[in-house]
Amino acid sequence: MSVHSLSDKPLTLDDLTAVLHGRVTVELPAHTREKIARCRAYLDQKLAGSQQAIYGINTGFGSLYNKNISHDQLEKLQENLVKSHACGTGPEVPEEIVTLMLFLKAQSLAYGYSGVQVITVERIIAMYNERVLPVIYEMGSLGASGDLAPLAHLSLPLLGLGEVQHNHTRLSGEAVNKLFRWQPIAFAAKEGLALLNGTQFMSAYGTWCVLQGQRLLHLANLIGALSLDAFDGRIEPFLPSVHAIRPHAGQQSVAAAIRALLTGSDLIAQTKKHVQDPYSFRCMPQVHGASADALAYVTQVILTEVNSVTDNPNVFPDDDAIISAGNFHGQPLALALDFLGIALAELGNISERRTYQLIAGLRDLPNYLVANPGINSGLMIPQYTAASLVSQNKQLCTPASVDSIVSSNGQEDHVSMGANAATKAYRIVNNLYSILAIELITAAQALTFRRPLKTSPALEEFVHTFRAVVPFIEDDRILHDDIKKAEGFLRDLPLKTNA
Repeated sequence: MSVHSLSDKPLTLDDLTAVLHGRVTVELPAHTREKIARCRAYLDQKLAGSQQAIYGINTGFGSLYNKNISHDQLEKLQENLVKSHACGTGPEVPEEIVTLMLFLKAQSLAYGYSGVQVITVERIIAMYNERVLPVIYEMGSLGASGDLAPLAHLSLPLLGLGEVQHNHTRLSGEAVNKLFRWQPIAFAAKEGLALLNGTQFMSAYGTWCVLQGQRLLHLANLIGALSLDAFDGRIEPFLPSVHAIRPHAGQQSVAAAIRALLTGSDLIAQTKKHVQDPYSFRCMPQVHGASADALAYVTQVILTEVNSVTDNPNVFPDDDAIISAGNFHGQPLALALDFLGIALAELGNISERRTYQLIAGLRDLPNYLVANPGINSGLMIPQYTAASLVSQNKQLCTPASVDSIVSSNGQEDHVSMGANAATKAYRIVNNLYSILAIELITAAQALTFRRPLKTSPALEEFVHTFRAVVPFIEDDRILHDDIKKAEGFLRDLPLKTNA
């Protein structure tokens, strides 16, 4: 396990992958600790020497910004903020997302523009390292004043409140503090606001979706190439000359990947009876490629966000300035996550069409790819399941970012709804794994009916590995089990190709 130091060095996708999978221990290096402490000392000095109203530090919050708070109540103000905002509802946030939230919150605070105490950042890091994962609820954020409700639940254990998951056990915040001999944090002025303002709920979901999206694009190309060969498709639509005259980067990369996957295939090289293939096969470079380009854009948005300071106010000791602004607003993420959902849903849309073509009794393949027809239904109904998932994804693609609702007595009069965009994208990703699993089962089944001809060495190895998990369907069996096994196979498969 490697050590990751919170610093100004930009986070990469490789860094985030290691964080997600628990392959790093996080530490706070001396120079980062000094930046945090210096910012806190500046803020304390400013409060001690001035009666000036500073939003959220010695005033109320939201539309209560005009209520001044006495100096002896500043710490209580921050504690009350966290308690009152912990009002999330709905399903619990998955532990992998909470893991990313802890890390990203510590990273944002470590830049030294938030005015928090060093001990607070150190405690968040300790929670990440020990996998003390606060119980957080999916619903409650408008994606504008930061992810207030989810981040309040993230912060409750710092006070010895709320609940956590640790080693598959649910504990109270008080119990986990006793377990690790941690003292509750006494919040200083502004600290509760720094913890609750921020986009770490949206950006954690976005990070997870981008990382899974990269994998799903590879898998869509891999499975799509297998389907093309099992359907007795043509290679000409993937030749470089076609894509050189419409040189979208994603289109070119997908065409090259599928050509590489089919190198050495007997099936792709045989003489064809048909002069062209349906769009779901022929247009993979254009459709998968457009999703690849969208994914590249969203990846850059996410990387920018996770390398940013997103709380409010921002404290600038070097400039002798405390500025109340809007870096907590999730609009960049909301638009990008809506776009990502659409792009990934389209990979599922075209996948289901390939599944349909393979079971339709075309090109000398049997109807529903039934080995023993009549008494067996074969792969008739998995296509229904894929169609259901595709349809739900279409519904989930209704953009959240075009919505807004006034809150806080009109002070917060435009919100991003980026949290809803994030959780919708998460569901689309999981649906897409199921859709591709169904296509893989179908394509592998179809390939058997092409024997003794073989596909490429790369795809033969892929199918051979898959067959150890999901055998050929000779007689009807409970296909739910096969689909779940295929999903697990795709989630865990080491990707060896450039597909």
